[in-house]
This record gives sequence, C-alpha cells and structure tokens, in this order.
Amino acid sequence: MEFRQLEAFLAVVDEGGFGRAANRLHLVQSAVSQQVRRLERELGVTLFDRGGRQVRLSAAGERLLPEARAVLAAVRRTREVAARVASGADGVVRLGTLNGSGDRLYRALARLDAAGLRVRPDRSPPARRLAAVRSGKLDAALVRAVTDVPGLTVVPLWTDPLYVALPTAVAGERRTLADFADLPLRLAPREHNPPFHDLVTAAVRASGHEPPTGPPFTTLQRTLADIASEPPSWTVLYRVTDLPPAPGIAFRRLADPVVPTSLVLPAEPSPVRSQLLAAFEV
Repeated sequence: MEFRQLEAFLAVVDEGGFGRAANRLHLVQSAVSQQVRRLERELGVTLFDRGGRQVRLSAAGERLLPEARAVLAAVRRTREVAARVASGADGVVRLGTLNGSGDRLYRALARLDAAGLRVRPDRSPPARRLAAVRSGKLDAALVRAVTDVPGLTVVPLWTDPLYVALPTAVAGERRTLADFADLPLRLAPREHNPPFHDLVTAAVRASGHEPPTGPPFTTLQRTLADIASEPPSWTVLYRVTDLPPAPGIAFRRLADPVVPTSLVLPAEPSPVRSQLLAAFEV
C-alpha cells in the first residue's frame, strides 16, 4: 500500500468523482483510477460501486474511509514534526508551568500536542524558571505578577483575582486591603517569589496602610492551620479552589489587585515560538 493510493481514494470521496479528484491531484483521470484499483487489489475489497453515473462508496469503502483518513492524518503530522526537526526544533517544548492555571493551560497543552509537540514541563520556582528561559534551558515559562524582564519577551496572557485567607472569627465584612490593615500579614520571603511579593506589598501600601509583618508563609496547609489557631493574621492566595479543608478560615476575593499571568520567551526568535503563541491564543 502506498500513501498516494490512499490520497487518490480520499480525493475521489471528497470530490465526488474521479475527474474532479484528478484535477485536485493534478493528474489525469486514468492515473487516479489506476491508484484506486491498486489499493482495492492490495486490500482485497471493492471501495466504490461504479454501476451508475455517480461514484458511490461501497460498504467496504464506508468502513475503511475513517481508517484511511486517520492514516493520512498521521502521515501529515509526521511530516510536520520532521520539518520542525529539520528547521532546528526537536519536537519537544520545554515549558515552565505553574499550579492553578486550570483549563487555560490544559487547552494550550492540547493545542501543542495536536501540532505534534511534546511538552516537557518544569515546575521550578519563578526565579529559576526565568533564569532557565534566559539560559536556553527552557523554551518559555508561565509566570505570575511579572510585567517586564530585562533581556526577555513578556507576553501577557490573562489576569486572575487574588484571595485573602483570615480567621473566620475576625472576618466580618472585610473586603478590601485597607480592611486588613490591623492584622499581621503572612508572606513568604521575597527571594522565594519577588514578583508576587512586590505585587502584594505595593498594593497594600497603595491602600494607604502598612499592616504589621506576621510570621512567614511556609506551606499552604501549615499556614492556614496557623492562621486558624494562632493570634489573628492573614495571607494572600492565588486561588481557593481545590484547597485542603480549612476549618476556622474565611476566604475573601479581592477586587484589586489582580495578578497577571504571562508567557516569558527568549528575546530572539526560536523554532517553537509561533506554536507557543498560537497555543495560548496570542
């Protein structure tokens, strides 16, 4: 079996006849007929009922049609991947990812997979992800709260709200950052995530208040347990979905600030740059 035989078969089906299929394939009609006959002999079945004026698929042709389409789709995908490899891409995208991206990330990964690219994820801390993009160890990275990185290209993708976690006993009607000014704020040390730390502290200062510094944010579960059991304090989270049970904790969604998520890429073009941008619908 040859691929051109399958191409001739599908062209006759799609065009509704041998003559139109020949025009599409830039062949003479007899050549298309010959390719289909050879395919029929190879498979041992008749693909078309040729008795009337119109060419119709036989029962065997109907059954084999989706298989033929799948084979040619796989061939086209193989050729596309080979072309990317020949142009310098290796068929693998090394992407720095982050937790809590939800369906947006899954949709992008599905588009990359459909384009024949395998994603090798990297979930290292933000600063390490950026350094890996700069050094070439990563093709790109998703990062939060970053708007500018010297020497790299930052492409905004989406924004998400932030959430406050605080003890239920003192939650009341607190809704804005100014409402939390009397409670110690728990943040991870700045070196762990400078963009997020700066985003939160700048927004707090912009509210006109400077809350006292609380114990550092450690792990999510430990920090929530401490907030629930120790003297009142609060922290800021990216999301509250899929959180572990947190008795004694109230969550408040902030209207401001919102946290941007961006795709950070090398400044110079790369073989997978256009596929990454397309996958994230940029």
